[in-house]
Amino acid sequence: MHLPTSAVRLMTRGVVAPLLGPRLPLPVRRRLLSATGLGLPLPRGTRRSRTSLGGVPTLRVTAADAIGPQQVLYLHGGGYISGSPASHLALLAGLSRSAGAPVHAPDYRLAPEHPFPAAPDDAMAAYRALRAAGHPAQRIAVAGDSAGGGLTMSLLLRLRALGEELPGSIGLISPWLDLDLRSPAVQANRDTDAMLDPDWLPLAAEDYRAGSDAPELRPLEADLASLPPVHVVAGADEVLVGDADAFVDRAKAAGVEVTYRREPGMWHAYLVFAGLLAEADVAVAELGAAFRSDCTPT
Repeated sequence: MHLPTSAVRLMTRGVVAPLLGPRLPLPVRRRLLSATGLGLPLPRGTRRSRTSLGGVPTLRVTAADAIGPQQVLYLHGGGYISGSPASHLALLAGLSRSAGAPVHAPDYRLAPEHPFPAAPDDAMAAYRALRAAGHPAQRIAVAGDSAGGGLTMSLLLRLRALGEELPGSIGLISPWLDLDLRSPAVQANRDTDAMLDPDWLPLAAEDYRAGSDAPELRPLEADLASLPPVHVVAGADEVLVGDADAFVDRAKAAGVEVTYRREPGMWHAYLVFAGLLAEADVAVAELGAAFRSDCTPT
């Protein structure tokens, strides 16, 4: 049953947003943030199992009858320092149902204990493990929200640089693509974004980068030509919407097939409330349908 948008916004601002900022010790924030995902409704028949992909602990989420053959690799958000597959469980389950595919969510290593390149290394290991298990690249969709969107782009740029096959479809949900936070929306939307306070983002970026300036950390400056179809979702009221806007403009200019849902009145990563928020369910259904279409050879 869906709740009114205003109620979910209040819950986001009052419960989830404080767990992302520095008010509590980081280990406490991580545990509590993971727990928030366990209370959201899941599609009936959803199955969860703990597994491993390329040595990376992974949560496999499969909705009823979501047997593929397409597969989804999902990289969760959390500012590179928090978040987990558990915190995104409702989104993973909804995406599995709409894509008709199992969703594999690696529990990748987090900063500051494990700064760059630990997280993209784990994403690469998980992707290669899916390929080694016999899944063609065309059958794999890779998606992520917030920091997970940045990791998705890091993975794509790394795969292309190494000459490896790219996945068949890409999903970017409220992606954090500019670690320097140069978009005017960062400050312009600080009062309308119910999820993110931009004041702690520079600290998270510093913990993740650890002094590195590798090209894969700057996807908005990369050559985007020859990427697979990319499907972008963002809230018009979020502080990182400028990253999504800039990416869509550059991708279209590079000839990439792009779709963009820029939802009015929505905040950062609102899709994590799938099953509870009507707008989230619409966006998740649309994204999963795009993956199903892209990953089905004609």
